[in-house]
Amino acid sequence: MLGSITHSSTLSILLYPLSPKPGCCSSRKLNVRTHPWEKNVEKSVKLRIMVVGCKIENQEMGFQASERLYLGMDFGTSGARYALIDKQGAIHAEGKREYPNYMKEDSLDWALSWKTTLFSLLEDVPVHLRSLVASISLDGTSATTLIIDSKTGEPLARPYLYNESCPDALPLVKSIAPINHTVCSGSSTLCKLVSWWNNDDSDKKSTMLLHQADWLLWLLHGQLGVSDYNNALKVGYDPEADSYPDWLLSQPYAQLLPTVKAPGTSIGHLKGDIRTQFGFSEDCIVCTGTTDSIAAFLAARATKPGKAVTSLGSTLAIKLLSTTRIEDARYGVYSHRLDDKWLVGGASNTGGAVLKENFSDEQLEKLSEHINPMEASPLDYYPLKSVGERFPMANPKMEPSDVEYLHGILESIARIEAKAYMLLKDLGATQVDEVFTAGGGAKNEKWTKIRERVLGLPVSRATQTEAAYGAALLALKGCQ
Repeated sequence: MLGSITHSSTLSILLYPLSPKPGCCSSRKLNVRTHPWEKNVEKSVKLRIMVVGCKIENQEMGFQASERLYLGMDFGTSGARYALIDKQGAIHAEGKREYPNYMKEDSLDWALSWKTTLFSLLEDVPVHLRSLVASISLDGTSATTLIIDSKTGEPLARPYLYNESCPDALPLVKSIAPINHTVCSGSSTLCKLVSWWNNDDSDKKSTMLLHQADWLLWLLHGQLGVSDYNNALKVGYDPEADSYPDWLLSQPYAQLLPTVKAPGTSIGHLKGDIRTQFGFSEDCIVCTGTTDSIAAFLAARATKPGKAVTSLGSTLAIKLLSTTRIEDARYGVYSHRLDDKWLVGGASNTGGAVLKENFSDEQLEKLSEHINPMEASPLDYYPLKSVGERFPMANPKMEPSDVEYLHGILESIARIEAKAYMLLKDLGATQVDEVFTAGGGAKNEKWTKIRERVLGLPVSRATQTEAAYGAALLALKGCQ
């Protein structure tokens, strides 16, 4: 059971032992500096910081000066978080920021918002811990795409967000890609690239595609054109062959594609001006990242085939560790490479966003207390936030109470989850035998019990539920 794993457990999956690299994970004693220029945190931005002491040897620091730390950042849909861990996985500091609302013409300037938040998180890392940071990594939302100037790194158009669809490009993408390939979806990175290529009249000779995580990491290491094979999956990269396929390389826009490395690979040192400004060590490196859902899976440390993580955030996202790779765009199923295994899954449009439209946090907590999770709800919904909702009730004349209504929604989402795991099994993936939960929905114990009954499997909350923790594990991997 995951709940029995302690901070001293062996780091797994991507964290296999490797020989130390120069400048990484050294045991030499460090000089801890404080800086008079440390700025006050803006009160207008929500912030939470927790500092955890380790071995009490230096009273000012709270742990041995030889300790090295690893910084991970998670850039989600509405805000970002950071987690700072040691090599045993213990958290030394963590915090979060909401994205500031910057406008550019008539829309939000997401790139500037992300950039501002990135440096705000670096500033939020406690001053006395910064010089101990050996490496940094981060994750971003899958298929969030930027077209940038390959010389300056500046965005040439507004970013394409993870949930944006480009149906105009879908027929062309389907004509060049294998049938039912992951890119054969209007929201894929490739569809976004093709749509931009066909509709933008600017000079395309000095342009480049980067994903959200790639671009933010570039701001830290300064080497344009580097991605990872998790983020690059939806642009058409083949993680099994570890290369772009010929059908993609033959396209005129192939010149925009970034170089791809494994997640958690050292790219280079943190830029000198950033090290000087914030007080990070001279040997601090920056590593390739991953997507937010994969970082959440890594945080849960579900290490064996058959173990799965359901993320109950705004949407319902499922990741199952399998020995078999499964790809089928008809069902929205795809596989991410995870070393020698595959992370199979997909994301449904149902999830916490549906609950938020109908209930406040306080209502969810109070109404859930009155639900009997061992009793099946007679209501059968398919809860969706937008067009396509259908609510076939067992009794069309019955008007359920708020408790019954909430019970019905929670149970219906659990049924969708069960159907998803059954589909993965039918397509040939390793059969799920245990589910760990991440996201806000993991806090609802009644929902967990409902899901356990509907799935017929052990369901528990992951010990670590934040994707930032998974990104920190990637930073640790980059130093091993």
